[in-house]
Amino acid sequence: MKNFILRRLLQTVPMLLFASLIIFMLFAKTPGDFIDGNVTLTAARAAELKAIYGLDRPLLWRYLHWLGQLLRGDLGFSLQYQIPVSQLLNQYIWNSFLLASIALLFYWGIGLTAGVISAMRPGSLFDYLLSVVVFAAMSFPTFFLCLLLIKWFAVDLHWLPVGGMTNTGSDETGWAWVVQVAAHLVLPVLALVMLQAGSLTRYFRASMLDVVKMDFIRTARAKGLRERTVIFRHALRNALLPVITLLGFELPGLFSGAIITEKVFNWPGAGHIHLDSLAARDYPVLMGFTLFLAVLTILGNLLADVLYAWADPRIRVK
Repeated sequence: MKNFILRRLLQTVPMLLFASLIIFMLFAKTPGDFIDGNVTLTAARAAELKAIYGLDRPLLWRYLHWLGQLLRGDLGFSLQYQIPVSQLLNQYIWNSFLLASIALLFYWGIGLTAGVISAMRPGSLFDYLLSVVVFAAMSFPTFFLCLLLIKWFAVDLHWLPVGGMTNTGSDETGWAWVVQVAAHLVLPVLALVMLQAGSLTRYFRASMLDVVKMDFIRTARAKGLRERTVIFRHALRNALLPVITLLGFELPGLFSGAIITEKVFNWPGAGHIHLDSLAARDYPVLMGFTLFLAVLTILGNLLADVLYAWADPRIRVK
C-alpha cells in the first residue's frame, strides 16, 4: 500500500504540470483583465500597470514566471484586493471548510441512514414518502431555496439571522462568538443538506438494493446470522463501494465552498470571493484557487483508491 501511494503521488507531478498549463492558458487567453476592466485608468497608466505586473510579456514567459512562483509556494498577487493570493485564500477558505464540513457530516449521515432503511423496506410507505421528500428537495433551484429559507426563518419567524458569519459590529469572543457563528451556520447548512442529501439517499438505496439480492447475503442469512449483522457487516460494506468515489470528490468541495449558497447568505467564504474575483477579472486569484482545487481533486482520487482497498478485501493494491 505504501508503494502504491508513493507511486501515485509521483504520478501527480506531470498531472499537476499539465493542469497548471491548462489553467494558465484558460485565463490568459480570456479577453480582458482587471486593468482593462478599470475604465478610470488612462491608456498610459494602464500600459504602465501591465508592464509592472508583466501582463505585456509573452505568454510563455508569463507561464514560466507563474510556475516558478508556484514552486516557491507563491500563488501570485491579487490585483483587486492588493494582497498575496495565498493570504487572501487563507482569510476565507477556512470559513468555506467550516460550512462544507458540517453540511457534509449531516447530509452523508442522513443519506446513509435514510438510504439503508429505504432499501430494507422497498415499496413501503416510508420508501414512498422518502422518495417524494427527496425529489421535492432536489427540485428546488439553489438560490430559490436559500431565499425561501431566509423568508421563513429569518424574516417571518425571526428565529435565525439573515446572513453573514457574525452579528454586524459584533466583537464577541469565546463561547459567545461560537454561539453567534453556530446561529449563522444553521440556514446555509440546512440549504446544503436539503440539496445534497437527496441524491446520496438515492445512491445508497440503489446500491443496497443491488447488494441484498446477492448470493452471499442469502448465504449469511441461511447461516442464521442476525439481520443486523447481515446488513451492517456484510451488505453495507459492499454497498459503500460505488459511493466511495463520491466521497473522494468531496475533498475539493470542502474548500471550494458552495458558491451560490455563500453568496445568498453573504457567508465570507472562498465561493464568495470566487464570484467577486470573476466579476473583477482578478485572474491571479482565479488561477491560484483553481489550481488549489486541482490538487485537492487529485488527492481526493488517491483517497478514493485507498478507501476502495479498505472497504473491499478482494481489492489488493500492489
